[in-house]
Amino acid sequence: MLFSWRGGPGAQSLLLSLLLLAAWKAGSGQVHYSVLEEAKHGTFVGRIAQDLGLELAELVPRLFRVASKGHGDLLEVNLQNGILFVNSRIDREELCGRSAECSIHLEVIVDRPLQVFHVEVEVKDINDNPPVFPERKKKIIIAESRPPETRFPLDGASDADIGVNSALIYRIDPNEYFALDTQNNREQMSSLSLVLRKSLDREQIQEHSLLLTANDGGKPELTGTVQLLITVLDVNDNAPEFDQYIYKVTVLENAFNGTLVIKLNATDLDDGTNGDIIYSFRKPVSPAVLHAFIINPNSGEIRTRGKLDFEEKNLYEISVEAIDKGNIPMAGHCTVLVEILDINDNIPEITITSLSLPVREDAQVGTVIALISVSDRDSGANGQVTCSLTPHVPFKLVSRTLNNYYKMVLQSPLDREEEVVHHLLLTASDGGNPVHSGTLRIHVQVVDANDNPPAFTQAQYHMSVPENVPLGTQLLMVKATDPDEGANGEVTYSFHNIDHKIAQIFQLNSYTGEISNKEALDFEEYKIYSMEIQAQDGAGLMARAKVLVKVLDINDNAPEVTMTSVTTSVPEDFPPGAIIALISVHDQDSGDNEDFLMFIFMAIIPFLWVENGD
Repeated sequence: MLFSWRGGPGAQSLLLSLLLLAAWKAGSGQVHYSVLEEAKHGTFVGRIAQDLGLELAELVPRLFRVASKGHGDLLEVNLQNGILFVNSRIDREELCGRSAECSIHLEVIVDRPLQVFHVEVEVKDINDNPPVFPERKKKIIIAESRPPETRFPLDGASDADIGVNSALIYRIDPNEYFALDTQNNREQMSSLSLVLRKSLDREQIQEHSLLLTANDGGKPELTGTVQLLITVLDVNDNAPEFDQYIYKVTVLENAFNGTLVIKLNATDLDDGTNGDIIYSFRKPVSPAVLHAFIINPNSGEIRTRGKLDFEEKNLYEISVEAIDKGNIPMAGHCTVLVEILDINDNIPEITITSLSLPVREDAQVGTVIALISVSDRDSGANGQVTCSLTPHVPFKLVSRTLNNYYKMVLQSPLDREEEVVHHLLLTASDGGNPVHSGTLRIHVQVVDANDNPPAFTQAQYHMSVPENVPLGTQLLMVKATDPDEGANGEVTYSFHNIDHKIAQIFQLNSYTGEISNKEALDFEEYKIYSMEIQAQDGAGLMARAKVLVKVLDINDNAPEVTMTSVTTSVPEDFPPGAIIALISVHDQDSGDNEDFLMFIFMAIIPFLWVENGD
C-alpha cells in the first residue's frame, strides 16, 4: 500500500502526533510524563484528561480522582481544564535517593463506569546538591620512611544528584610531594588516593596542609572541599597489610545477634609493639554500619549487632583499618562488602483502592465491587503474591496482573431476602517456604430491590356472620406479606372492583386488613357477600384474594297473614278435623324460624274449629 503526503512541516508534525497517539492507545495504556525536581507550584506536567481520552465535562460527575501511594500531594489535577500540575515541592533525592530512575506512579480512577489508569511521571534531576566530604578537616599521619608512590586512601565526596550532576572531578593544591589518583576498580567502586611523589623529610617540613576540591559535572558546577592536614612522623616504617583489598561476604537477614561475618587478618613485618595490630572501623563510620556490626579490636572478627533487615538495607560497605602500636602508628586498609540475603519474613499486605458499597440486589453480573492491590516487601519468590477470595460465590476475583491488582466482581445474582450481608475473606499468599499469608475481611451489604410482590396467606377467606352483628364489628382480617425491605415491603389493602352496595356496607382498614361492617346486615336482602381485596406494596406490586361473607339468619320477622278476613259456609254435619278454609301465612325468615311459626298456626286452627262446633 502506498501513501503520499504533501503537507508541510506542520502537517508532518500533526501526522506524527496522530501516529504516537495511536501507538499509545494500542499499547499498555500507561501515560508517561516528566518534570524537573524543585519545579515551582503550578508547573505544567501534562494534559492528563486529554491524554487519557476523558472529556473535561465528565471529570466531576465521574468522580475523577488521583491517588499516589506514599507520595502525598506532590501532583494535582485541575478539574476545570484537566491539566496535571506540580502541587508541592518535589525533591528527587528525598524521593528516590541515588536511584538512576525516579518516577511518581499515579492511579487515576473514575467511576460510572469504573476505570483505572496508570500514569508515570519521571522526576528529572537538576544540579541542586553540591559535593559533600565526610569531614571538613582530614588528619593523615605519614612516616617519613614511606617510599614514593605509596598510596593513602581518601574519603571521596558524595553528591546526592545523579548522572552528570554527580560526576565528580577532584584536584588538590599544587605541591611537589603529593598527587591525586582517581580510578574505578573492577567492582565499579571509585577509589580516591593520595599518592606520595617525593620522599618526606620531617626535619624540613613537619606538616603539609592541602585543600582537596571536588567539582561536579552540573551546569553551573557546584564545589565541595576538605582540608588535608598531613603530619610527618618518624620511626615505625612498616604498615599492616591485609591479604585482600576487598572482601565479599553474605549474611542471612535473620542471623542471630553475634553471628560471625568475617575474621580479618592483617600482617605487619615489624617486631614487638610495632607489629601489634588493633582493628577498627575507619572513621567516619556510618550509623547504619555501627547499628548492624561490631569489630573485635584484637582478633579482627566482625560480628552482627542488632537485627538485620534486607528490606531496609541489603548491602553494607565497611571500611576497616588495621593500626599497629608503634610509636609512630601505621595503618593498613581494606573494604568489606556484606550482602544481606532475603528470607521470607514479611506478610503480604492487602490494600483496597476502591470500594463500591452497598450493592443493590439487582446489580448486573460482572459489576465491579472493589479494586484490590497486594504487595510484599520480600524479594524473588518470597515477594510474589497471589490473592484468593472465600466464599467463591456470589463474588469472584479477576487478576489484572499489572502491579498486582485484582478486581472483585459480581459472579452470580444477589438475593437480599436470602442473605443481607455477605462476609468475605481476602487472602494474599506469597511464594516463600514456608508460605506467609495476610487476610482482610470485607462485609458487602445488599440493598433491597422491589423484586417480591405481596402474597396473601389464603387465596380465599370465608366468614359466617349473624345478621344482627353490631355495627363496626371486626368480621375478619386478611393478611398479605412481602419479604422486601422498607417501602418495598410495606403492604396496604383496598377493595378491587367492589359492588357499590357492598362498599356501603363494609369498610376495610388499609393498613391492618381488618374488614368490619358499617351498616346492618340483612339476611333477607343478601345471604352471601363476595368481594375482592387487593394488597399493594410501596413500589406498586400487587396481589388479590377473594373474601366470602355468609350471613346467618335470625328470627327477626313475624309471620304475616296475606288476607284480612275469611267467609265460608260449613254444613252442620261437617266431621271434626275437616278443612273449613286455607289461610296463607308468610314469614321472611328461613329454616326453623319459618317452620316453627307455621306449626303453631296450624295447631290453633283445629282447636278453634272444635270450639265453634260446640
